[in-house]
Amino acid sequence: MTFEELQKIVYDAGIVGAGGAGFPTHRKFSDKVKQIIVNAAECEPLMMVDHHILEHHLQALVDTLNVLIDTMGADEAIIGIKGKNMHLLDTKIVASLEGTKVRIKEIPDIYPAGDEVVLTYETTGKIIPEGAIPVMVGVMVINVETVYNIHCAITNGQPVTQKYVTIGGDVDEDITVKVPVGMKIKALLEATGHGDLDGKAVINGGPMMGKHVALDSKITKTTKGLIVLPEDHPLIQDVKLPIPKMLHMAKAACCHCSMCSEVCPRHLIGHRIEPNKTIRFASYGSLCDGSDTPMIAFLCSECRLCQYACIMNLQPWKVNHELKGIMAKQGIKSTLHNQPESVHPMREYKRFPIKKLIARLGLTQYNVPAPLTELTTEIDHVSIPVGQHIGAPAVPCVSVGDTVAKGDVIAQPAEANNRDSTCATGRASRRAA
Repeated sequence: MTFEELQKIVYDAGIVGAGGAGFPTHRKFSDKVKQIIVNAAECEPLMMVDHHILEHHLQALVDTLNVLIDTMGADEAIIGIKGKNMHLLDTKIVASLEGTKVRIKEIPDIYPAGDEVVLTYETTGKIIPEGAIPVMVGVMVINVETVYNIHCAITNGQPVTQKYVTIGGDVDEDITVKVPVGMKIKALLEATGHGDLDGKAVINGGPMMGKHVALDSKITKTTKGLIVLPEDHPLIQDVKLPIPKMLHMAKAACCHCSMCSEVCPRHLIGHRIEPNKTIRFASYGSLCDGSDTPMIAFLCSECRLCQYACIMNLQPWKVNHELKGIMAKQGIKSTLHNQPESVHPMREYKRFPIKKLIARLGLTQYNVPAPLTELTTEIDHVSIPVGQHIGAPAVPCVSVGDTVAKGDVIAQPAEANNRDSTCATGRASRRAA
């Protein structure tokens, strides 16, 4: 398979990152990639999607990685998985990797182990520069489910029309299920027996980086999980807390202990971000040390760990998010591109254990298995969002009232060089939403 053929297959299948921002996968392919890192960390608490794909489709993942290695001329592929989850892997398949270009790397049970900067260091020892992407150090980071989607596209031309989703939290039974993209969240919860939502709220994604969503919002290609919690749960209240109120709290409550910076994953990797200075700047308009600039916000991954290390429950990450938005509107771009020479000397001892995080989040009682389950309810309607990935939304290429079939292309990239297609989901003869 040629490089161009691989790109076209992935592009035509509408494959984007199965978690996070949904970066168009074909654009990650490069002859500069020497190491392919598979994010099998299952970084967010309560999420189980990658667990099931690893357990049931490991050989498919390995076969696909070998194709990617050969096509891009990479040296190796590394599957980064937490040591506690090694039992999910078929021991015969793992043994067969000996002497091949695909290997397994056990990583610690920390948060955020799946952050591309953290994962790259944990698996290769390479430090990605500030504001850079993995390919700048010869690395491509790709999610487990994304690799599986590539496998389906290569082997049978299957586009991304379905998504694995974990449903957990304050529900009678935690499950992981494969559902159509475009299905309403409310419809999915009702179809799986989780329809009693009186007094509850739903987070789309993991409890750390997920967002509080309305029940009529849709399942997209990047949806990894739905966390149902009581509306008065602290996690829900934290997500809803307005920035002005949080800043008012910061002026009165921040004791400048710098604990948020002590655990910041990007700070520990050597980047010049210190969340305590973000709070200081937002509260007083000055960093008090000569670096009087909000630009350090660009270095924040918004993993939110700073908040759960703070004894006053302040939210530096939210300030960073706001500052980045303000600077983007003003056309300000980051000038921070330092290459750290080494990580923090105490990093090994400051990494945040996932068990501790779950306790801080008040989710210990919800940290239970979510077995893979079949969706038995017939789905008669989906509505496909055109903005399911980073960048400009796709442009519909069908009209209201047109009849489309499962797998038909219904939208094209907004720009010719932003190659990402969106495929229709559901049964044949589906009318475009």
